[in-house]
Amino acid sequence: MAGPEAELRFARELLLFLAPRHRAEKNGSGLVRVTCDGTSTLGHVIEALGVPLPEVGEPTVDGQPATTACRLSGGQVADVVAIRRPQPLPAARFVLDVHLGTLARWLRLTGIDTAYSNDCDDDTLIDQANAQQRTLLTQDRGLLRRRRLWMGAYVRGSDPDDQLQDVLDRFVPPLDPWTRCTACNGVLAPVAKADIEQSLRPGTRRTYRDFARCPACGRVYWHGAHGARLAGIVDGATRIVTRAI
Repeated sequence: MAGPEAELRFARELLLFLAPRHRAEKNGSGLVRVTCDGTSTLGHVIEALGVPLPEVGEPTVDGQPATTACRLSGGQVADVVAIRRPQPLPAARFVLDVHLGTLARWLRLTGIDTAYSNDCDDDTLIDQANAQQRTLLTQDRGLLRRRRLWMGAYVRGSDPDDQLQDVLDRFVPPLDPWTRCTACNGVLAPVAKADIEQSLRPGTRRTYRDFARCPACGRVYWHGAHGARLAGIVDGATRIVTRAI
């Protein structure tokens, strides 16, 4: 015989994490009934339903402030809200999982300290996030449920432009465009044309005067023909952050 039941009402922003059978909306929320076993915390129940706790704000139970450590009783109603935006960070430093390579390049383009490698496993990502106090950005819900991860966030969107907008809207990090190497995250430094002109193609050598180089990997940068697309990304990022401040 089933035990007493409680209800969880999930905010609209969290519906994407729920199983399809739980996504029917009532008053703009996903409504889920759960059996109270007297043992599982609200946090355990939320994660069992597929919602990572880093995406959850401060819940209420029967309209009163609560925590994810509380235990529900029969007849109670818990409102599960999304994390409030903008979300403060101790420092605007990120590490991205292997599936977010283009997003990593766009974040670096805007001057955000972004660690990324295309061959890191989950444990390595968590170790790096914890050791360097970086927020782990991922679309892997299981990774966000790892208890020893100090801070993480789910990235919404399948298109890199949408992903960038989501990260900027959520964290509103300070931007410093054109200052980081998009390949390795190193901080760029101006370099005299005479010091690198032997490595340039003739057309580039004739056309451009201002260059920067990454001291870490040696990559050379200049505002070339591809600059319009990159400038559009930077301008869009600046508008998002300015609007949110």
